[in-house]
Amino acid sequence: MNDRGFLLIVSSPSGAGKTTLTRRLLREYDSLDFSVSFTTRPQRPGERDGVDYHFVANATFDRMVEDGEFAEWFVVHGNRYGTARAPIEASLAAGRDMIFDVDFQGARALADAWPRDSLRVFILPPDLATLASRLRSRATDAADVIERRLRKAIDELGHYTEYDELIVNAELEPAYRVLTAVYLTRRHGDHDRPDVALPLTELAAVKAANRATDPAAHARTLIASATS
Repeated sequence: MNDRGFLLIVSSPSGAGKTTLTRRLLREYDSLDFSVSFTTRPQRPGERDGVDYHFVANATFDRMVEDGEFAEWFVVHGNRYGTARAPIEASLAAGRDMIFDVDFQGARALADAWPRDSLRVFILPPDLATLASRLRSRATDAADVIERRLRKAIDELGHYTEYDELIVNAELEPAYRVLTAVYLTRRHGDHDRPDVALPLTELAAVKAANRATDPAAHARTLIASATS
């Protein structure tokens, strides 16, 4: 195991599946900590304060910004989101990895702050129709919010070149296997080791096979279809 942890930064347009994938990875690997963001947006039904987000008042968020407590913060859909710096430094120093579920702005800020410790992964939808269907199936968002998210998705897709790995989430299980391979080979390397009870060589092949499908070409196709 590496002496120092790293940041696994996962982004996608809303509805492409990054939250489902990151939460499953977090459940299955105890070497990962989850970065719980602070937000000023209202708490949704079923969300838990301190688990899904730290829900705070605008005044509290203002104070944290003034005190320099955030590694990054941005306005998304009219609400503010921020990532606290102290828990990240503590995890890295303890040799633990931290997983992030953030948009491209957050990913960029984190990678700028910790360039040697960051691995960025972008989750792509199979097509825009599927993305729209996933968003509309959410009972938690109003119609105007869904349409805003669809418009923003096009902009988010244009930032795929900023990421180290791209994964097309056409089906959950294959996408999760690739994300697992990306994570474990970064943590333990690409070759089998006697001290690590994982098929690292096989996982490296999964990662290589994903790259061979040219997901960047898929991203370009999505962008072209959205602007045509």
